[in-house]
Amino acid sequence: MHFRNFDYTFGSLIACVANNKIFVQPEIRTRFEALFRAHDKDVTFQYFKSFKRIRINFSNPLLAADAKIRLNKTEFLGKELKLFFAQSLHIGRSHLAPPDPEKQFLISPPSSPPVGWRQSDDATPAINYDLLYAISKLGPGDQYELHAATDTTPSVVVHVCETDDELEEQEEAEAAKKPKPKIIQTRRPDYTPSHRS
Repeated sequence: MHFRNFDYTFGSLIACVANNKIFVQPEIRTRFEALFRAHDKDVTFQYFKSFKRIRINFSNPLLAADAKIRLNKTEFLGKELKLFFAQSLHIGRSHLAPPDPEKQFLISPPSSPPVGWRQSDDATPAINYDLLYAISKLGPGDQYELHAATDTTPSVVVHVCETDDELEEQEEAEAAKKPKPKIIQTRRPDYTPSHRS
């Protein structure tokens, strides 16, 4: 898919407006439309408030060009009015096409696999008994050096976690060492009896 050049729709102009009043006040909109109706009585308008743009569609490309020449960079409501020819960008085709037939078998489930295609079987998982044996020898809290350090590489050491019981005992011992925080009583405000009459 590739980008084609911009196609200019010379029968339409895009107006960039800086003042939002044109989108909400009908009398200002009427004044704006009168600028272009002087060039073409059959002109139509499309308002895009979010983009601060107005598309002006002329019945003839020559009338659109004349309006652009005469009105571009003129003042409207104290701001400069900028006009551009409307552009449309075509990317490849106007509609989505189905995927190429040689790639359709990747869709799950495949619509129709190519000739000679068959599903591959999953490989049998490999069990490394040496690794299982080495892991079974590890005990809690022990350290095992798997690879000794060299001049260019560090050593690889496995530290086995302690069991849950040992961790709980260690946490309880640490908690017993910490002093309990004292709760300081909040002082009661002074009481002054009010006299009722």
